[in-house]
Amino acid sequence: MLDQHSASTAATMIERFERIRPLLTAQCGRLDADRRLSDEVFGALSDAGFFRLLLPAQLGGCGLSPLDFMTVVEHAAALDGTIGWLVGNGGGMSRAGGYLPPEAAQEVFGNPSAFVASSTGATGEAVPAKSGFRITGRWPYASGAPHATTFAAVCEVDEGKGPGNGRAVLAFLPREALKLIDNWHVSGMRGTGSWDFEADSVFLPAEFVCDLPPIPTQPGIVYRLPSISAFVWTVATVPLGIAQGAINALISVSNGHRRLGITVPIAERELIQAEIGRCLAKCRSAGAYMRSAMSALCASVEGDGPDQVETRINYRLACSHAAEVAVSVVLKVNDLIGARALAESQPFERRERDVRAAAKHIAMSAEQFVIGGRYALGGDISSARF
Repeated sequence: MLDQHSASTAATMIERFERIRPLLTAQCGRLDADRRLSDEVFGALSDAGFFRLLLPAQLGGCGLSPLDFMTVVEHAAALDGTIGWLVGNGGGMSRAGGYLPPEAAQEVFGNPSAFVASSTGATGEAVPAKSGFRITGRWPYASGAPHATTFAAVCEVDEGKGPGNGRAVLAFLPREALKLIDNWHVSGMRGTGSWDFEADSVFLPAEFVCDLPPIPTQPGIVYRLPSISAFVWTVATVPLGIAQGAINALISVSNGHRRLGITVPIAERELIQAEIGRCLAKCRSAGAYMRSAMSALCASVEGDGPDQVETRINYRLACSHAAEVAVSVVLKVNDLIGARALAESQPFERRERDVRAAAKHIAMSAEQFVIGGRYALGGDISSARF
């Protein structure tokens, strides 16, 4: 029943996305220059519930399953990489509602426009204080920072044992307590507003700090996924969505478009047809691998599947493989369309920059192939993070 509810909710979310597609499409051209979503686009996505995809239903969220979440994020990313990235990040971090005590979760997500921006790119310090902690640090890559209401920061608790020896926690800091640094000047994913944020001895009540890995406060497999895998999963499906969007864009112009010096429209050329067929097969197989790997990971967490180490490594391999496939597909599409792919007015060149930027995220690092190969060969992976 839960899976049926999740699938039905995912279908509803895709219908909502299609209703706001004209607004999103009209404003996609502004993303690079503005380096953030417009208030209007953010409001439309927020009002439609896209930043509550993994929030427990008891707290007013969608409560999607892992696979249905991937489907919705890919659909958004096929329209635009930045939008997919922020739906993946914002919707993904709404799972914090399953980590925090109910009262704290309600305070974070009671705002209808709640958006949790997160960073795993640095570790701050959490000094124990009466009824809470003093949080200090600077964290990068907080996607969605311009509109975020809460910021999730990885910290190490100062337990008097020296740096690197304290337990890891995730602190949920209110926007008003932080300094935001607008330093997101990049080539791809420009519109994500992935700013730095900084805390200087900010007091945070203990109920807004959870252990890493978190101890779930709500039922559901989403909240029991290994913490690293959960962070990876919220963004790793975006490149495949971008690749599908590139294919869709080529198909939409193919009937009337001819390469210079060639009289046959590209849609009628067998070379193009074969390459598009290959691109579709690559995307679909990579997507099937990711979903199969996620299903196996969920089964292992439930205790009904293979060893969790094996399934976690396999899932990370699937994510890194999907990113490589997505980059290769977007490059192939742009090669097929020719010089038209260079024009900023066309729906091609930004997808190339965006998919390259997305694939550089540590979630999809090629280092995972090293870990996977070492594990398969019986090597020591005790120091690896996966």
